[in-house]
Amino acid sequence: MALTQVRGNGISNMVNVDGQFTMPSQPAFLVQPTSNQTDFAINSDVTVVFGTEVFDIGSNFASNTFTAPVTGKYQLNVSLVLSELDSAAGFYQVKLITSNRSYIPTVDPDYGQDNAFDQITISVLADMDASDTAYVAIRQSGGTQQTDVLTNSHFSGCLVC
Repeated sequence: MALTQVRGNGISNMVNVDGQFTMPSQPAFLVQPTSNQTDFAINSDVTVVFGTEVFDIGSNFASNTFTAPVTGKYQLNVSLVLSELDSAAGFYQVKLITSNRSYIPTVDPDYGQDNAFDQITISVLADMDASDTAYVAIRQSGGTQQTDVLTNSHFSGCLVC
């Protein structure tokens, strides 16, 4: 199958004879925690530690942070699976923090009892300039320091356009 190289936005792409567009060097990553992040601190933003790279095309993810290699729109996704949520906490926030803005869903954990598990997700098309960064933090307001971020959580992203 013949391939033709196409360049755009500083990224090399290929078009095959059937007109299918492939992007083997398109920035993309998927990371997960290597171990549970247990009893994270309350009343402060705690960076989520992502120690396992499932893939990192372009090597743009390091030290829990994605760095955009080129200016563009990036699809960023976060899914944090939490255990031992404290019903006495005022709220939980998962924060996707980029150089340009933050995306912060908030959950009130008053379930009438401590919740064994919950999941908070973020999915956003973010405008990022070259060298902008994105990372994930979590915040628990008040209550008891008992909540964990589990290893089946993930953070992913890719350049869309």
